[in-house]
Amino acid sequence: MSAATTDQSTAEVTINGTVRKFDGPPHTNALDFLRSQGLTGAKEGCAEGECGACAIMVARPDESGGTRWTSVNSCLLPAAALDGGEVVTSEGLADGDSVHPVQEEMAVRGGSQCGYCTPGFISSMAAEYYRPDRCEDGFDLHALSGNLCRCTGYRPIRDAANALGLPAADDALAARRDRPAPSARATDYQRADTATGKIGRYRRPATLAEATSILSQDPEATVVAGATDWGVEVNIKGARAKNILAVDRLEEMRGIRRTESFVELGASHTLSELERELNGSIPLLGKLFPQFASRLIRNGATIGGNLGTGSPIGDTPPALLALEAELVLTSVRGSRTVALADYFTGYRQTIREADELITAIRIPLPLSPLTSFQKIAKRRFDDISSVAIGYAVDIQDGMIAKARIGLGGVAATPLRATATEALLEGRPWTLETVHAAAETFPAEGTPMDDHRASAKYRTAMLRSSLERFYAEQLSHPAVTSKEVN
Repeated sequence: MSAATTDQSTAEVTINGTVRKFDGPPHTNALDFLRSQGLTGAKEGCAEGECGACAIMVARPDESGGTRWTSVNSCLLPAAALDGGEVVTSEGLADGDSVHPVQEEMAVRGGSQCGYCTPGFISSMAAEYYRPDRCEDGFDLHALSGNLCRCTGYRPIRDAANALGLPAADDALAARRDRPAPSARATDYQRADTATGKIGRYRRPATLAEATSILSQDPEATVVAGATDWGVEVNIKGARAKNILAVDRLEEMRGIRRTESFVELGASHTLSELERELNGSIPLLGKLFPQFASRLIRNGATIGGNLGTGSPIGDTPPALLALEAELVLTSVRGSRTVALADYFTGYRQTIREADELITAIRIPLPLSPLTSFQKIAKRRFDDISSVAIGYAVDIQDGMIAKARIGLGGVAATPLRATATEALLEGRPWTLETVHAAAETFPAEGTPMDDHRASAKYRTAMLRSSLERFYAEQLSHPAVTSKEVN
């Protein structure tokens, strides 16, 4: 990361090949900044990151040292976070009077009617078009899971996506992938809000030591990474922060580290980065990632940020609780490791001190062979959980040697189903055992009625969940290799 700039009153970002300056209030999102520059293709639909009408492409580092064009929700991303970065909007895809292949396919196959959502679809589609490991006839339609269309219907859009070949040899954006992405620039941006006159500050420090020092001096600073949660607060609730501390690109909080006893996940690694780089090596997380919001959100959201909110309906805690994960909390005083099971203390309350950062998540080894992540929601994808359940179970000689179950959405905090775990352990892996445990399972939480689900429904989901898990594992080698009835 490049050295910090002091008394910074403007941020610079390369947009469609041209350097532009941002000098608005720090709470300004990238969408509003782009539209103020006359780039009105990206639009505000929901202002919550659910519709994708605001999607743009940003240049992010690839594991190979090159650049990966990544689609993100510009309505959630602070404009100041783009300082030193590169952006391509839907307007920047065309080459003079020649439309981009993605735009061409969307047009000829009838992928647009009113057109409001189209630029966002095209940006997400283009990011997948430039995916480094994409083959000639391969297009991952999950790349469009965060883009919604209300009038066209999805078949023409799918047809357009599936018709795309590989980029041409002289494609400039494809060639850009072979060069390193811009280094995250250390930013100290200050600007007064013209509406209130109050000065706001956005800081992205160069090192973890600098970040913890800032937080020790100002423990009330708002810590953001992908801003997929904070961006909603700004847009929908009008939240404003005097001081924002961005930790999204701190190298000490990124990457994956493996030892003989644990796998350590950097808290500022995005969920999409973890999904790619773990590549199924932690199967329970591999089952979680596709169900977490949408690809657009996962491209920005970080695993540490999802835990840092303390939300009782976050999707990662149930899975991580089942994996017996630990958190590394760091401040100027040093680092300490705490069990995730002890981390949550109340509704959006945790044991993390105000001057501490979640810097890493550790998952102990070896992993349990039988795992599952069950998410009960109104939609299969891009939705908030009503109930989420993570399972990790060991079977030895037909007996349940170990059971770990994490729950979300059934209490004021995510929690371990310790009573059900104890009832399962030491008993045969049979449907009778599962039925017996299922009767006590609902007592683990205190489900409530809200607009997503009733307490009665949540209780029913807990009861049926164990049976579903049992059915899912019937053909697993850890089960079929033993004599289990």
